[in-house]
Amino acid sequence: MGSITVFTPTYNRAYILGKCYESLKHQSCKDFEWLIIDDGSTDNTRELVQHWQQEETAFQIRYIYKENGGLHTGYNTAIANMDTELSVCIDSDDAMPVDAIEQILNIWKTVHDENIAGIVGLDFDQDGELIGKLLPERPSINAATLLCIPGIGDKKYVVRNDLLRKIAPMPVYPGEKNFNPHYFIIQLSQNYRFKPVNRCFCLVEYQADGMSANIWNQYHNSPNSFAEFRRAILEVPGITWLYRYKTAAHYVSSCILANRRHWLKKSPRKILIIAAYPLGVVLSRIIEYKVGRREK
Repeated sequence: MGSITVFTPTYNRAYILGKCYESLKHQSCKDFEWLIIDDGSTDNTRELVQHWQQEETAFQIRYIYKENGGLHTGYNTAIANMDTELSVCIDSDDAMPVDAIEQILNIWKTVHDENIAGIVGLDFDQDGELIGKLLPERPSINAATLLCIPGIGDKKYVVRNDLLRKIAPMPVYPGEKNFNPHYFIIQLSQNYRFKPVNRCFCLVEYQADGMSANIWNQYHNSPNSFAEFRRAILEVPGITWLYRYKTAAHYVSSCILANRRHWLKKSPRKILIIAAYPLGVVLSRIIEYKVGRREK
């Protein structure tokens, strides 16, 4: 068993999962294990991984099949089955630079602070271009505040598993499969900080069927999940007023779409929620309109 688990939730991605595997095979440091969470695939993912398990000797590959439930349930399953100190999620269509594991473990050896939940590094695209902006040059950061920086872009988080186990699992709402796993980072940001590192940990390729696609449908089909995600953000210190107000409006719209009862009574920052209510109502109507047009 290695010091870090690279986990990959996947669903019908056998056609591209090999790219992720190839990047792990060529890591300069093999002190890791690869945990694949198959979210109910109907393609040949199982057979493909079994072949890799038989041929691979440099690092361990584990495979867990589960009923389809969405990306966040893949995270829940991974966290429940990891025994290493650290973990990092590398999506099925992404890859790691050849020295990523080595960099992560060397950097982590320099961290001697129980208030640090992990490391946050950079995502690059397949052409080697930085996605978004560089991280602030600080000893540590509240990762949730990165949400407030315009154009900051996606970042890659390496997280302590002992802390993930304390806050997992993410809530699962019947029929909803679009709960953003960044919820874990938001929750950790209430009490912990991350060490920012301006180094590439992941090479990203966005797919047409990825989670970022069809966002209006996601708002409509997973309103409870989005409401819970926004509620968590509202409780994190250090968020700018403007971002908090926008989040409150999205929270209102999600609660309306979910037909939540007594949602205002159970809401954080009630005065802000009331101020954002009109915008939230408008947003819920826009979502219904957008989805209705697509369904015609």
